[in-house]
This record gives sequence, structure tokens and C-alpha cells, in this order.
Amino acid sequence: MLAQRIAMNCFILLIASFLTGTHVLAFFGISLPVVQVGGGLIVISTGWSLLKQKEEDDRGRAHRDVERQDILRHAFYPLTLPLTVGPGSISVAITLGANAPRLSVANLLVTLGAVIGSALIAVSVFLCYGFADRLARLLGATGMSVIMRLSSFLLVCIGVQILWNGASVLLGSLAK
Repeated sequence: MLAQRIAMNCFILLIASFLTGTHVLAFFGISLPVVQVGGGLIVISTGWSLLKQKEEDDRGRAHRDVERQDILRHAFYPLTLPLTVGPGSISVAITLGANAPRLSVANLLVTLGAVIGSALIAVSVFLCYGFADRLARLLGATGMSVIMRLSSFLLVCIGVQILWNGASVLLGSLAK
């Protein structure tokens, strides 16, 4: 159920970014590099908190204490945004939407391509999250701890890269 919700959120977020992202940013006067800097900071913060999180070996208690509403409440933030669909993919979707041709037939084809691409991404997200419990059982507690630490470190690195991409554009605009 959680995998389905995250996949649907991903699909909607990517399509919404593609179709309306440039208009929303223009309305608020926000540039794409600023979105990258802000998003990079969020990704760094999320990765860092996951990296510093203490290991707890009481999964059974956690399974009993968690209710359905609690799980679904976290489906959008932080599981969909910024962990699954982050500033990088949102900025790509906004950029593609901003550069889409304005001719009706060509625009329709580009939009259809964006919908198909986003649907394929959503299906892959669904499969990854849907089979995550089986992979966790296969890896065991130690394997999952190693994967979590490595993933958290990579998330911090991705956040730094997103932040740097936006910051270098902003700093480059100062030199002009």
C-alpha cells in the first residue's frame, strides 16, 4: 500500500513539475538554481539525519506501534519528496517543461512522452519499494545497516552535488 502511494505521488509530482513548474517558479520569482540550492540543502539534511541515526534492533516493537495513518502520513514527505523524487528530478522535469515546443501537435507529443516516462518511473518506484521487505530479509540486519549507511552517505553526496550545481550557476551569474 505504501509503495503504491509513493509511486502515485512520484507520478503526480513529476507531471505537475513538467506542466506547471515554470509557472509556479515564475509566480514566486524563484529561479531553477535557487530550487537546486534549497533542494540540495534538504537532501543533505535528510541524508545526514539518516547517517547519524542510531541503530535499533527492535523492529518487532516498531511494527506493532506503527498505525496505517502514520505510515501513509510519511508517504509524501519524506519518502516521495525529497528521497524518491528530489530537487534533481524536479528541476529536470521543470526544464523539460520549459523547453517543450509550444506548437499544439508537438507539445502534445512531448507531453505524452513525459506522461509515459513518468509512468515508467512510477512503476519502477513501485517495484523497488514493493520488494524492499524481501530484500531486507535477504540481506539481514547487518546487511541492511551497511546498505542504510552507504545509501545515507550517497544521499549526502547527491545533495552536495545538487547544491553545487545550483550554487555554481548563481555564483557564475555574479561574475557577469
